[in-house]
Amino acid sequence: MASGEQGATGTDPAQLVDRASLAGVAVGGATAQTLAIYLDLVRRWNARMNLTALDGPDQAIDRLIVEPLAAARHIPLGASVIDIGSGNGSPAIPLRIARPDLVAVRLVESRMRKGVFLREVIRELRLDRVVVENDRYEALLEDPALHDAHDALTLRGVAWDVAVLSRLQRFLRPGGLICLFASGRADGQGVDDLGLQPPLVWHASAPLGATLGSRLIMVRVDR
Repeated sequence: MASGEQGATGTDPAQLVDRASLAGVAVGGATAQTLAIYLDLVRRWNARMNLTALDGPDQAIDRLIVEPLAAARHIPLGASVIDIGSGNGSPAIPLRIARPDLVAVRLVESRMRKGVFLREVIRELRLDRVVVENDRYEALLEDPALHDAHDALTLRGVAWDVAVLSRLQRFLRPGGLICLFASGRADGQGVDDLGLQPPLVWHASAPLGATLGSRLIMVRVDR
């Protein structure tokens, strides 16, 4: 993994550290530098394609960087992660940067140009154990080798309902977690809100920082 010197990127790594601290997340200097390079890549490529609509620097940092870092605390040690609808690379790329213990990270992105961007990020940051699947998740579900192959699944860039979650759980091993990056959903009796059906069961919900009001909703595969 590469990390630039402070000041070598347009994003000040110290700003990332400060924003993360507001969410109760500690970020080391080398990690902050690498995250700053990633964020600059997003901004550079965003001028050519629609990667994100977040224009304000604090809002972009909170959504693209801080929320994945807050979620990283809930991903099991040494997990294999699959991210559906990876788009601009968040949450999967920041997760991989912050969690070098992850044994594998699979980015699923159907749009070819965004797949090119994701591969460029992986190359620039010299991230290992990260692969890009330029395909729809529905097509990947036809590959038995990907069934029961991951410990956690992250989902932010794709619309979902209970039927979608029921299909996606096939990517996960028994006991695996579906991690939904959600805004506007209350905590409390989330099972009733989601209408989950076996083998999916409610696991937990946790805030992802106060500024954007987002939450991480975790659903466990109970089979």
